[in-house]
This record gives sequence, C-alpha cells and structure tokens, in this order.
Amino acid sequence: MSVKLQDKTILRNDPERFAGKVALVTGAGSGIGQAVALAFGRQGAAVALVGRRVPELEAVAREIAETGGTATVAPADVTDERAVEKMIGAVVAKFGRLDIAFNNAGIAGYKPIEDITTADVDQVLATNVKGVLLLVKHEVAQMRGQGHGGSIVNTSSVAATGGSANLSIYAASKGALDAMVRAVALEIGRDGIRINNVSPGVIDTPATSALPPEAITALGAHSALGRIGQPDDIAGAVTWLSSPESSFVTGQSILVDGGYNIGGMR
Repeated sequence: MSVKLQDKTILRNDPERFAGKVALVTGAGSGIGQAVALAFGRQGAAVALVGRRVPELEAVAREIAETGGTATVAPADVTDERAVEKMIGAVVAKFGRLDIAFNNAGIAGYKPIEDITTADVDQVLATNVKGVLLLVKHEVAQMRGQGHGGSIVNTSSVAATGGSANLSIYAASKGALDAMVRAVALEIGRDGIRINNVSPGVIDTPATSALPPEAITALGAHSALGRIGQPDDIAGAVTWLSSPESSFVTGQSILVDGGYNIGGMR
C-alpha cells in the first residue's frame, strides 16, 4: 500500500489502479483531502474536488492535471442537501458515473464542556454528522442506480475511540460516524456498495502545524512509531479501502494513528 522512507511516505504510482473510475473527495483543498485527491489522480481516477474554498480546489486540480490526471472543481456546502444533490448531479453529468466517495470535510470543536454553546454543537454536528449523512444518502442513491457497486469512505477520528479533554463535541460527532457506517453497511452491501471510516491519529496538516514544536514532539513520542502521521499515510489507507483489494471490508472504522491510541489518548 505504501512504503515509509524516514519521514516521508511514498504511495503507489499506478495510473491503472483506478482507471475508468470516478472519485469524489470533499474537503479536497488542503491536508488529508488534498493528499487523497492527488493519490486518486495519480492512480488513474477522474477526481471531483468538493469544498467551499474554490481557489484551493483549483490549485489541487492544476496539480492533478500536471501529473497527467483529470479533475474538476465542484464547490458545495455539504450541510445543504440541495447543494449536495446538485453537486453530485454535476459530477455525474461531467464524468458519467460515481464509483468512489471520500467524505472528508469536517471541523474540530475544542472547548471545555462548561464553555460549549448551542451554536458550537450545531456547527460541529451540522458538518461532521449531518453533512456526511447527506453525502452518503445521495452517493448511495447514485451508486445503486448505476448498478455496479462502489466504495464510500468517511473520515472519523482516533477521538471516537480514545479520550481527550476538551474534545467532547468533536468526539461525539466522530463516534456517530462509527455507529452510522455499521448500520449503512447492512443496508447497501447486497448492492455491492461498501462503506467504511478511516480514523486518523495526529496528522501533519495546516491545523496541527500551528502547534508549538514541543507539542508536535510530544504527540509524536506518544505513538508506537515515534512520529506524527503524514497526509499520505491516510491517503494510502483511503485508496486501499476504495480498491478491490479491500473487497471484503465494510462497516469498519480503521485506525491509522501509528499506534497512538494503544497508550490511550489524554
């Protein structure tokens, strides 16, 4: 799936792996979403880049094109069902089908429990739970209509199974996704559609890069591998879950955390 080389992860460069397939990636403008979109592009899929920040999506589209891939920008607010439905319709109108979806758009919520407001709850749950459910609803409808199966992967988190102070809303939202995929997998499996979550640990993204160096060092030291993860570490897991290599895997939430959760989150 991937090879770790010191502090870098080298993903498969196989332009035939997803040849003829169409992959939709939300939150595709940066971090994990960007890494996954680029991986799909390098591995032969036509990629629909979904998000709200169009300049970032356009930059990713250009990078995919520069490596010989195909991508389109499909802006959408995933909390708006009409926008989700319209976006998926536009992707299918352009590429003719939808085979793979990586529902990655999400937001964090880091506050002590007594400081949480109803606005905080509404915002986090709207994006992390409602948004994913709306995406899955319309992705499943499209894949069922096509009649040749598909694979859906959502971004959960190590916070869904571990514990960390001040992450109550975020942890609740990701725990909801872990429960959701088990239920949905039973609904769609006979149609040849699989659904799973990838659950990242601490990953080197724009959000974590804002932390002080000593915090990054401490987080890395807590993992079994002695480092924090790279976006390509997650991309390797997502592309595997989207491929026939994982054809007997569904309804699972797979930790990709370098063994961070073995010692327990704090």
